[in-house]
Amino acid sequence: MSTPVKLAVIYYSSTGFSAEIAREIADAAEKAGAEVRVRRVAELAPAEAIAANEAWAAHAAASADIAEATPDDVEWADAVVFGTPTRFGNVASQLKQFLDTLGGLWAQGRLADKVYSGFVTTATQHGGQESTLLALYNSIHHFGGLIVSPGYTDAVKFADGNPYGTSHVDAQGNNPINDTTRDAARHQAQRVVRVAAALKAGLSA
Repeated sequence: MSTPVKLAVIYYSSTGFSAEIAREIADAAEKAGAEVRVRRVAELAPAEAIAANEAWAAHAAASADIAEATPDDVEWADAVVFGTPTRFGNVASQLKQFLDTLGGLWAQGRLADKVYSGFVTTATQHGGQESTLLALYNSIHHFGGLIVSPGYTDAVKFADGNPYGTSHVDAQGNNPINDTTRDAARHQAQRVVRVAAALKAGLSA
């Protein structure tokens, strides 16, 4: 790849499952030749709520050194992968708040013509995985972005079963990220980088 694809992986994670998928996607994208930024969005929950949940508090401490996402990370990127746990079948408020800060770039047309994709985690099976990704993708349509979902473009997707993006059921924290999820994340990353590279080459031709 003569000019590497610039990929931003921007996510919210309370107890670490989305963060782990974000790292898997970032690693696979780097192996595919991309330049990658991994960014977490700002936490909105009160400190006492975080402290009351042992797993949440532990992850907050462990991820404190990861840079917070800014609109500049989206402007910099050729492709963006957003990640979120589901909240009542929708995007977590922390990620939604970040999306809402992109209005200035949107008004200037600087979110358009980029590749976007998403991944999701839920506590329960069928707990809003597809609806959360579809809700996320509503924003991408407004950006004028190009959604690159994994679809059923590889055998690994028939194991993970979600054509809209990588998804994982954490079973209230009792189900670690497994090979099925990792395989799906790697495939999604590779597909995003491949399509973004083709788009980047085409736009510069």
